[in-house]
Amino acid sequence: MRRAKRRRRRGGQTGQHGFAELTTPTLRATPPLRGGEYCSTMHPFELTKQLMAIPSVTGNERELGEFLLAHLASLKYRVERQNVTSDRFNVLAFAGDPLVIFCTHIDTVPPSIPVREDDDFLYGRGACDTKGIIAAMLEAGGRLRSAGTINFGYLFVVGEETDSIGAKTANRLKWNTEFVIVGEPTQNQLARAQKGTLMVNLRTTGRASHSGYPEFGVSAIQNLFAVLKDCETAHWGDDPVFGKGTFNTGVFHGGEAANVVPAAASASIMVRTVEPRGKVEEKMRRLVENRATMEIIGASDPQITHVVEGFATTVVSFGSDVPYLGNLGKRLLMGPGSILDAHTPGEKIRKSELMEGADLYEKLVRKLLL
Repeated sequence: MRRAKRRRRRGGQTGQHGFAELTTPTLRATPPLRGGEYCSTMHPFELTKQLMAIPSVTGNERELGEFLLAHLASLKYRVERQNVTSDRFNVLAFAGDPLVIFCTHIDTVPPSIPVREDDDFLYGRGACDTKGIIAAMLEAGGRLRSAGTINFGYLFVVGEETDSIGAKTANRLKWNTEFVIVGEPTQNQLARAQKGTLMVNLRTTGRASHSGYPEFGVSAIQNLFAVLKDCETAHWGDDPVFGKGTFNTGVFHGGEAANVVPAAASASIMVRTVEPRGKVEEKMRRLVENRATMEIIGASDPQITHVVEGFATTVVSFGSDVPYLGNLGKRLLMGPGSILDAHTPGEKIRKSELMEGADLYEKLVRKLLL
């Protein structure tokens, strides 16, 4: 009965869609499941292909959310939607009184990619980031329920690829869970650490003039180049756990025509941070000084995540919803697929790795519930 006492440690007022609702006697009385009664009726490969066939670029996740609600309801999970904006929502589903939550995002980057497969791989947008991961999580859940384990649930969120609005909204609910397994492509290794991020927009101004007489103008592009060069050559930290901080100029705009000295330029940059957020922001401000305007779009601290004995571990440089889900309990980060395939024109996931991911998710939940 140790577990029954632990599950109430984060109790509180019940939100409209909060898991605090799950402490009601009717839900705790849900009977154990037998003989594969509620196992997924769709093979994980087929489910992945169906998920990839539904476009869900960030901001347009509704159709995929509706599909997941219907699919999970057909598997006899209790399902709820948590409104995030007027036309976007997170998907919640649970088999009983959850102590562990499977969580990943349903949005993708553009553009869509034709769905196809061969003997070894599934190809398409979201194959590894993260529609194949959703299928692996659902497969693991079906196996757990068939064996009578029902104290887990699912949280599928919107917006991870931009501002993590879905995770931030979910984190405001009252949770009774103890662990959240965040799904991202880590090649089935548990991440023990994740770098932080600093996203900034920089803008410079100059004075336009005819390009035949550049001495009468001031090039905003050259001004911005000077700032970016200093940022690119700066030292962004080196940590024994997280590794080195890195700087990237992802977007650059400037000028109007080849025969005009440009009067304005802008760039969007990202630092993968290994130092506290405040320290990195201050370093960025010192580098920029008064040479450009600096707008911070988003930032997160480096994260140390929970690991479990018996699982291979890694450190990841990419971002995830991990920093925004602290109210769900201890955060773990793991999933099939390689981040090097995510966001690419040939995004894919190896079939054998997807099934291994389902095996590991099942094993991980069992260990967490010991």
